[in-house]
Amino acid sequence: MQKLTYFIVLGLFYILTACNSTPQNETTTAGVGNASESVGQSGVKDDVSTPNVVQVAVGSKDHTTLVTAVKAAALVDVLSNAGPFTVFAPTNAAFDKLPAGTVEGLLKPDQKDALSNILEYHVYVGVIKTDAMRDGQILGQVNGKNITLAVKDGKYMINGKATILASVPASNGIIHVIDEVLLPPQ
Repeated sequence: MQKLTYFIVLGLFYILTACNSTPQNETTTAGVGNASESVGQSGVKDDVSTPNVVQVAVGSKDHTTLVTAVKAAALVDVLSNAGPFTVFAPTNAAFDKLPAGTVEGLLKPDQKDALSNILEYHVYVGVIKTDAMRDGQILGQVNGKNITLAVKDGKYMINGKATILASVPASNGIIHVIDEVLLPPQ
């Protein structure tokens, strides 16, 4: 009976120590110094794979305003994740069509929520290629509002205003370059 108790206690001890130990391939954060040293999905270095939607935008000279806005809204890591995303990406010229001072105002820290709302209105979760777009199709955007697609004479439009100029595939979705900034309904 004593041997059986000994083996039960030894077995329980083994199970408890195994459950409390950290596996060799797992990293802990204990002792990590500065929290700003941590990097999200956007910090993953990969020079081999197809770029994600953020990397594509960063590489485009026509989307510097959009990239600045995505950074100011702290959406870089979100849009660097697996997705899939359909991003309707306004060009710099599209941002230039907004009233003077609009972009500068939205980039201020106290306008982060308003900026995020506008940028999230440009993102659909899922991949919608132009060949799958239908006239009158409604898409629910990340901010909870809807956009309406129009397809007429080979032109693809959003909300009857923005025209898709080009489509660029990315590893986590697709980017449709557009000539207008989409403003969510109030």
